[in-house]
Amino acid sequence: MTARATTFRPRQFRPAQDEPLFTAMNITPLIDVLLVLLVMMILTIPIVTHEVPVDLPQPGPSGRSSATIHRIALTPGGALVWDGAAIADAALPARLAGFMKEEDAQLQIEAAPQARYERFAQTLAVIRGAGVTRLGFVGNERFADFAAPLR
Repeated sequence: MTARATTFRPRQFRPAQDEPLFTAMNITPLIDVLLVLLVMMILTIPIVTHEVPVDLPQPGPSGRSSATIHRIALTPGGALVWDGAAIADAALPARLAGFMKEEDAQLQIEAAPQARYERFAQTLAVIRGAGVTRLGFVGNERFADFAAPLR
């Protein structure tokens, strides 16, 4: 058997006179870009919706009680203050355990406007981990009118 040389000649494309040209836009790249954007949004949504779940008390009868109120303050630098005295982060769980033994006590937390949210969330997680259910937030009055500037 002998090998035969073949030459390939490009075939000239000539549409038939009766056949119209195909002029539709290729939307495949557009769909690919939209799918990539959709996947990126799906991946970033859990980051945006980070929250610390807290069971807040429901409105009830407004009877004044003689409850002992303890206050935790978060300074602009991130330090903790328990009833006016500075405490270390390691001492907070012990204080919260003592608070839980008190029958009619309430805990209030106040954060300075310049305090970092991350530090506030960490403190709130420690409070929640201790099982505190009688918790109030102090200092949020400045956010009652959202148009008012922060002080």
